[in-house]
Amino acid sequence: MDNKNLKIQRAWTFYDWANSVYPLVISSAIFPIFYEGYVDHQVVFFGFEFINTALITILSSGYFLLLVFILPFLSGVADAFNNKKAFMRFFCYLGSFSCVLLSFFDKEHLEISMLFFVMTGIGFWGSLVFYNAFLPEIAEKKHHDSLSARGFSMGYIGSVTLLIICLILIFSSPEDQRSFYTRLCFALSGFWWFGFSHITFRRLPSGNKVNIKDKTTYQKGIVELRKVWSYIKKTNRLKKFIYSFFVYSMAVQTIMLVAVYFGTEEINWGSGADAKFGLIVSILLIQLIAIPGAIFLSKISSKKGNLFALKLSVFIWILLCFSAFLVHKPIHFYCIAGFVGLVMGGIQSLSRSTFSKFLPKDTKDTSSFFSFYDISEKLGIVIGMFSYGFIHQITGSMRNSIVALVVFFIAGLILLFQVPKEENTIDYYG
Repeated sequence: MDNKNLKIQRAWTFYDWANSVYPLVISSAIFPIFYEGYVDHQVVFFGFEFINTALITILSSGYFLLLVFILPFLSGVADAFNNKKAFMRFFCYLGSFSCVLLSFFDKEHLEISMLFFVMTGIGFWGSLVFYNAFLPEIAEKKHHDSLSARGFSMGYIGSVTLLIICLILIFSSPEDQRSFYTRLCFALSGFWWFGFSHITFRRLPSGNKVNIKDKTTYQKGIVELRKVWSYIKKTNRLKKFIYSFFVYSMAVQTIMLVAVYFGTEEINWGSGADAKFGLIVSILLIQLIAIPGAIFLSKISSKKGNLFALKLSVFIWILLCFSAFLVHKPIHFYCIAGFVGLVMGGIQSLSRSTFSKFLPKDTKDTSSFFSFYDISEKLGIVIGMFSYGFIHQITGSMRNSIVALVVFFIAGLILLFQVPKEENTIDYYG
């Protein structure tokens, strides 16, 4: 591998370092605890009454549904004009600036405050579509697993670094000033994301500028999407893998987005600052174990194959869901958190690299292909989050929502066993 490609790959992994502060600090650690403590248990949103955590899950499913509709089209346009980096930069800026705006979160103006929350999520997930699409362009297939795992590892290290800084700021401050420093952490996350992303943007290859006002732009985007869809329908391995990924990602992504809300509501942590600290320790545990976990499953995939490693991961997730239904004490939650960390990074990393390996040879329109991958993930999140939030809203307990996750995992595992190891060669460009 030449030195230029190596520098591009290192820069690519640095976007994980930059943007992973969102899923950790905003989605998983600081914001959920702030939200639970600051917002009333029952809230009124546009005249309707919700349980506060159910509102989060339902809103999250709503913006993922929006992404399902807009990203395929944007991905087609990006491929048609070789302009992935421009779209990736737009969503990166949208998400990072919205993180800063979250520091002004006000429960008296909940509708506007939740808009900032929604825009942050759209920015993060939108940028990932174009970020992931660079993987098959900057590395050979034999390096996809290791490079994907390296990216996730960089993300965990970077996000944990900022989380530790945030914890020092919050817990070293006087009690009456902790709200201010908590809000400051939201702004720090946005600046971190924005600043470090430019290491990636400086190295990734640029495409041609696109004129969004030109109607042919839209037509070319649609043509790209139709071409990809026609290919996927003709395949066996890629099509069945997408089906499986769609189902098991419903549960994986839902757990990652609601784990802390489950911990705050269903586990008896006691009271005061020590309770919050104990919950954050469990989140740190997940992140730290996820680093070797991603690498470990990458090693398993290199010896036994990607599909075997994915099946193992999903089976472990099923056991963890059954365990979560029974836990009540912090020590039990810590144990589950450790195993979640082991498979969380690995299943994301392997899913991304497996899909990349299943793409047709010499494909150039990677954004359009990865848009289908991300559609599957995000549409799965819509169903997973809405199911979780709906059951929680109806029954009043998050434990009952776990049943839906178990069903998703079992169905995903069954579908994984249907994915063949080899694919018949198809002349995609013929």
